[in-house]
Amino acid sequence: MLTHRFATEADLESLRVLMALAIEVNQRAFLTPAELAVSGMTMGLDTQLIADRTYFLIEEEGEIVGCGGWSFRATTHGGDQSQVARDTTPLDPARDPARIRAMYTHPDHVRRGIGWRILELCEGAARDAGFTSTMMVATLSGEPLYRAAGYREIERTPSAPVDGVRVPLIVMRKALS
Repeated sequence: MLTHRFATEADLESLRVLMALAIEVNQRAFLTPAELAVSGMTMGLDTQLIADRTYFLIEEEGEIVGCGGWSFRATTHGGDQSQVARDTTPLDPARDPARIRAMYTHPDHVRRGIGWRILELCEGAARDAGFTSTMMVATLSGEPLYRAAGYREIERTPSAPVDGVRVPLIVMRKALS
């Protein structure tokens, strides 16, 4: 049975392992080896989400099988180690979309509704906080799920270059009803 809870600092190492595996395996069909390497260096956990209690875990029998969060802060994507500028400025729910952030599913557990469940948790929490829309910077591997969940493409944009390599990303948005 799948259960969910907020992530804590005690989960950091398990999350990092899950994220690295998900990046390596789940994105392999979408990215070149160089793009995968850059993804591993720039994506991952933003611990601000854990501090804000906006980052969820999905567990099965005590094992973390998926994770993802939302944010009321301006940073759009990237892990703690990312070159993406961190901006902790609070968003205005009346004007700004909440951010959907750092969604990962363990490769052995894909296609089981884990991503849907995380999206529902995040969208519900953002709605409860007064937000009327959400946005994300999606990977190519996540795009089918997000489109099916009602997200629409705003633009395709490459990541900032790392050693000349850019990873394709998609800015997506959804109105919350």
